[in-house]
Amino acid sequence: MNDIPIFAHRGASSFHLENTFAAFKKAKELGADGIELDLQVSNDGILVVFHDNDLKRLAGINKMINQCSYDELIHYKLGPRFKRLFRRDRMIAFADVLEWANAENIALNVELKESLITNENVLKELLHTITLPENSHFSSFHESLLKIVKEIRPDIETGFIITRKFYWGTLEEQNFFDAIHAHKRYYKGQYLEACKTANIGMRFYGIQGNESFLKNPHSIVKGWITDFPHLVREAQVNR
Repeated sequence: MNDIPIFAHRGASSFHLENTFAAFKKAKELGADGIELDLQVSNDGILVVFHDNDLKRLAGINKMINQCSYDELIHYKLGPRFKRLFRRDRMIAFADVLEWANAENIALNVELKESLITNENVLKELLHTITLPENSHFSSFHESLLKIVKEIRPDIETGFIITRKFYWGTLEEQNFFDAIHAHKRYYKGQYLEACKTANIGMRFYGIQGNESFLKNPHSIVKGWITDFPHLVREAQVNR
């Protein structure tokens, strides 16, 4: 039985600050097959790797990402409030991560975030030029962004991150995604079989490595997204 690809959620975020090179390199060291990361855009059109729409949680600054220039964004120290003074973590450009991932041949799960909705041209320019590592894909909660990906680059796989509002009855009618990305609570027969019928794969996030279904996963599963890639790897080795 082949191992299912393991994507480290924002890198090895249980070891290092999320969405940093330290977290990405640690994830590779721990046996991750890929990196899940978040793509935002600055107000001068530079793509950066950052989860939140604003800087409050990780920089203590009450500003939105798309209100700041790239030079301003990389100036801020990032981290939990009481560790910020002692850390050197900074925001990183997606171009640098892409270069590293291609050199290391590690797959990327690139989540397209909200700031791109009002900056679609930046995404379109990226799609016309990007070369992704093997087994990479784009994902998003936002249908409009995934439709842009499919319009310009139908060869690139897309994953739709579902919420409770998702209507499973329309699964076979959708053409803007190739896979469903869902929290592990959706690892249930009815959803697995619906995707199998529609010939659509599933990736699950929130995986910790102790889930019973890791031992004998459904054939429709295409990936695990986790903060603990070493534990998921161990579970796959020992099944």
